[in-house]
Amino acid sequence: MLDVPGRLVDELAPPVGAVMRALLELIPPGPAARLGRWGVPGEARQQRRPAVVRVDHDRVALPPPHHPVVVKGESTALHGLRRLGTLNPRQLPAASPHRDPASTEPVVLAALRELGPLVAERLLGALELTVTGTQPPDVPGLVAYLPPPPADGRYGFASLGQESETLTAALLVERLRPGLADLVLALARRLAAHPSIVPLMAETSTAGDEAAIAARHGRAHLALTVAAAHAVVGQLQVPPAVDRAALIVGVGLGAAAVVLGETPMPAAYAAARREKIRAEYLLPRRSFGSVRVSGHRFALAEGAFPDSVDVTGNGLVTVVDGGAVIRTGRADGAVRVHLTVLAEAPSEVASGWEEIVEVSWRAAEGLASVLGPDGTSEPQLRAETPPWPGDYRLRVHARGRDEADDPDAETYELVVWSAPAGPEVVHRRTDRLGHRLRGEPEPVRAPRPEQAYRWVRRSSLSEAATVTVTTGATVEEVLRAFGADPKRPEPIPSIEEDLFAGDSNFPWVTVLDTGPAILAVEFNGFRGSRGPVLRRASAGGRSASMFWNVRALTRLSFAEHGRLLAAFEPGTGGDLEAMIAAEPAVAAALAGLDLDDHVDRGQKGLVAVERFTGYGITAADLDRITAAGIGFRIVAD
Repeated sequence: MLDVPGRLVDELAPPVGAVMRALLELIPPGPAARLGRWGVPGEARQQRRPAVVRVDHDRVALPPPHHPVVVKGESTALHGLRRLGTLNPRQLPAASPHRDPASTEPVVLAALRELGPLVAERLLGALELTVTGTQPPDVPGLVAYLPPPPADGRYGFASLGQESETLTAALLVERLRPGLADLVLALARRLAAHPSIVPLMAETSTAGDEAAIAARHGRAHLALTVAAAHAVVGQLQVPPAVDRAALIVGVGLGAAAVVLGETPMPAAYAAARREKIRAEYLLPRRSFGSVRVSGHRFALAEGAFPDSVDVTGNGLVTVVDGGAVIRTGRADGAVRVHLTVLAEAPSEVASGWEEIVEVSWRAAEGLASVLGPDGTSEPQLRAETPPWPGDYRLRVHARGRDEADDPDAETYELVVWSAPAGPEVVHRRTDRLGHRLRGEPEPVRAPRPEQAYRWVRRSSLSEAATVTVTTGATVEEVLRAFGADPKRPEPIPSIEEDLFAGDSNFPWVTVLDTGPAILAVEFNGFRGSRGPVLRRASAGGRSASMFWNVRALTRLSFAEHGRLLAAFEPGTGGDLEAMIAAEPAVAAALAGLDLDDHVDRGQKGLVAVERFTGYGITAADLDRITAAGIGFRIVAD
């Protein structure tokens, strides 16, 4: 940091104070409050909003490079982008840095960039007339802290993107006179503690709501830093291409963000913010994310992660001050967590979980977060429980703790609601880990058949596909049943390029002769789930299909000798039992599969397809299809 002498600070303080007084009442409360919250974690920082990759049919709009991305929509084109390597949501960053981490850009300009153009332009409009019309102080000593301009007087500058006028001006002049932003920041830090400036920085009133307190806090610091920038820029010869007011406001705004990030909030702010959160808090609340675990632990806690605790009592959860610690199967890594906050107790105990334990805990203040032992938490899992002290019930659900070979299997749901303290209740205790921790004999459990298809989660079929297995037919007969021409094979990349560039979302299918059966796979397609297709395909034997997509829609279908036996969405109830009872072959295929439980529902459907036809898709089959790279367009219904 620059070492600014006290003599210079004393000389600057009176004129800076005068400019501050002129600016204070001109700063609008909205941007001032947002700026004032800059030091509050999770409140003010405006990450660039993710660009939306909108996928409608085969039209895909891509964002600028290096921009955070959220994928919306569903189509074959989306699958094609993934297969072509253009888009892989599993590798997309949750956020994009605003600048290269190796960049030497001054922190003031980085903060100005992070604030974004809307706030900067609004403040420029509010302050530019006063800044332009105010004579800067004559302090020649300031220039000594800046390197001289280029000797030949020549310069060039190019700007790309939609940057604010303030950022463009600040970047250009910083190139010409490196150190300008750092000097303004150093002066602002020193001036904030000067006896003649301190009264202007102090709150005129402690009254008001959260927004009012934040606005006063931000307004005072912005007025100081803009006044300091005004004094420094006044000593410079600014190129004609640069708007002097934009330069002053831009550098001052960036410096204000840096200083506010270092400065504690006013004493009255914490209580005001708590009241705001309480006023805006609504139930029910549901959030989902992942948390990093270590030492087989994560927690729901109000403050820091609790010290090591013993969870051998019920084998799942232990109550601590201000929350609870949950025992995981994984020693290290990430697990998925659903957090649900309700106004009252759930009406029933959820199915599909291996361990469920309910405990009471007392919140000292509220707003507990799902935390890993390192104290980190995803934003959507932070400060989510009710913002009031009192007694709460916590129901912890767990599954997959025994499946160390499947990192995606371990999942938790934490359900919280306000209720008087009560005894611990164990609703379910079935996994092996829980038995070991409780010192009980481990149960003998046969592997669930759907586990054989867990590989699908990590394959190109994971998000949306239809898998159709047919016996008693040839490849050509199956293709004709789908409405494809067996004589017109095409490279899959060619089909996907047409999907990406064309005007229609045409269906297509790949096929593989496995010997025992013909396997038809549609990446994000659904023709194999349609009755007419299955009737035609099953004319000489049996045909069954399982469809799923990213919207959790599914369809399981069975046909034999040209007759559709059953077609339904698993888990929807209805007259399914009567339908199954009327078809013994379908009943045998579904025996022992809990289709009402949404967990691994697609994999359970693949088990039923395999039982019905005698053949199930394997990872090796999918590799053969990918290696062959041949598809067929479906041209007729």
